Amino acid sequence: MSNLYDHTVKLHSKSSDFLHFVYPTPTYTFYICYYKTLVNSNSLNQYILPTVHQLKNESIQKIYEELPFSDRVILTEDKEITKKLLMGFIMLFTPEEEASIALQVIQTESRSIEAPQIEFSVIGPKEAFIESLDTNIMLIRRRLPLTELRVEEYIIGYTTQTRCVVMYIENIANPINIAHMVKRLNSISTDVITDSTSMTQLMEDNIYSLFPQFIETERPDRLVHILSSGGIAVIADGSSQAFSGPATLGQFIVAYEDYYLPWHIGSFFRILRIFAILFSILVTPMYIAVLTYHYQLIPTLLLEPIISSRINLPFPPVMEVIFMELTIELLREAGARLPSKIGQTIGIVGGIVLGTAAVQAALTSNILLILVALSALSSFTVPIFHMSNTIRVLRYPFIIAAAMLGIVGILICGCFLLTHLLRLKSLGTPFLQPFYPLRVQDWKDSIVRAPLNSFKIRPTLNRPLFKSKKRKLAPLQDIDE
Repeated sequence: MSNLYDHTVKLHSKSSDFLHFVYPTPTYTFYICYYKTLVNSNSLNQYILPTVHQLKNESIQKIYEELPFSDRVILTEDKEITKKLLMGFIMLFTPEEEASIALQVIQTESRSIEAPQIEFSVIGPKEAFIESLDTNIMLIRRRLPLTELRVEEYIIGYTTQTRCVVMYIENIANPINIAHMVKRLNSISTDVITDSTSMTQLMEDNIYSLFPQFIETERPDRLVHILSSGGIAVIADGSSQAFSGPATLGQFIVAYEDYYLPWHIGSFFRILRIFAILFSILVTPMYIAVLTYHYQLIPTLLLEPIISSRINLPFPPVMEVIFMELTIELLREAGARLPSKIGQTIGIVGGIVLGTAAVQAALTSNILLILVALSALSSFTVPIFHMSNTIRVLRYPFIIAAAMLGIVGILICGCFLLTHLLRLKSLGTPFLQPFYPLRVQDWKDSIVRAPLNSFKIRPTLNRPLFKSKKRKLAPLQDIDE
C-alpha cells in the first residue's frame, strides 16, 4: 500500500461521506477513494469499475493512457489530491507507485432552466441562468459559437473555494478592461463567496456609493449583447445571476425586451421609465416643499381639495410623508419575505386596509396616499433590481432637504447627486457616458432606441478593439446571372 494513499485516508476519513476501499482485479490491486456526496455513483459502477477491472499490471502512466475518460490527470502531491477530491474526483492508487489517477465523475444535481423571474419579458427567449456554472457557460456558448470567446476560470474564497469564470470576446474586448476586471477579481480577500452579488460589492470602484457599478442579469441574451459589444462578464458557481462591466447609468434603464420591440415603441418605454424614475424620487419631496414653503404654487382649483384633505391632520407634511413611505416599505419587505401566495395577499389587502384606515384616522391625506402609491409603482419600472433599490433609498435625502429648505433644498440635493454621478466610475469608465464625457454617436441607444439597422458600430463605452458591427458580404447576384 502506498504512503500517499495512507496519508489521504488519514486526512479525509473523519468525514462520514468519504469512502475508501480496495478493488482487486485478476492482474492488479487498486485503492479507490472519493466523497460519495460529490460523485455520481452510477457512473462509477457502470463505467469506471468495469474499465479498471480489465486493466493489465502495468505502470501508472500506461494505465492512465488506457483509461477511456477525457477528464483525468496524474497527481503526486497531497494538496492536489485533496483539492481534486473536494471537487468531485475519484482517486485511483496503485501499491507500487507514489501517484494517483484522478477521474472526474462530479455529481451534477441542479434545477432545470426556467423563465426569468426578475427580468421577465413578454417577447424574447424564456431562459434564465441557474446555479450551475457549466450550464450557464453552455447557455452563453450556444448563443456565441465563436472560437474567440474566452473563458478563464478562477477560484475565489478561502473557505468556499467558489469557481468563477471571466468571459470576453478576444479582439473585441479591450485588454485594459480585461486587466481591470481580473485584477479586481484577484484582489478579493474573503472566506465566503456564495453569490456573485457578494463579489460585486468587493470589486466596485466606490464601495460607498448607493449606485450599483456592475450590470447584474439573469438573462443569457442580455449578457450575449454585452459581450458582443466589448464588455466583460463574470459568472460564479452557485449563483443564478452574472454581472458585467463597465456599466453606465443609461444601461440600468434598458430592458432587453426593448430590442425585440419596434424602435418607436422601445423608445417610448425608455422615455416612460426615465419620467417614472424622476417622479418616484421627486414627487413626495415636492409635496413637502410646496405645502411647507411654496403654497403659492398650488393652483386655485386644487387648493380647496388639498385643504379639505388636510384639515384634521395633526402632523406636518414631512412626518406625514415619512410615515406613508415607511408603511409602503414595510408592506413591500413583508411581501418579499413571506411565501409567494401569502406575500401577494399581504401586499394587496394590507395596502388597501392600511391606506383606508390611515385616511379615516386622519393620519394622512388621500392625495398623499395616491402620490405615494404612484411613486412606489414608478420605482418598479426599473429593469435592474439593484437600481430599483437605489431609487427607493434616494427619496429620503430629498425628503429631508425639502423639509429643511423647500425647492431650494431639492435643488441642492440634486446638485450633490449630480456631482457624485460625475465622479463615479465603473472599471475606470465614467458612469455618465455617453453624456459625460460627450459621445454623440452613442445617443442612438441611450434615452431612445434607434432602428437596429443603424447600429453599425459598437458603443465607445467599452472601448472595443473592433468597432464595426457589420461584416462585408459578397454582393447578391441577379437571378439572370
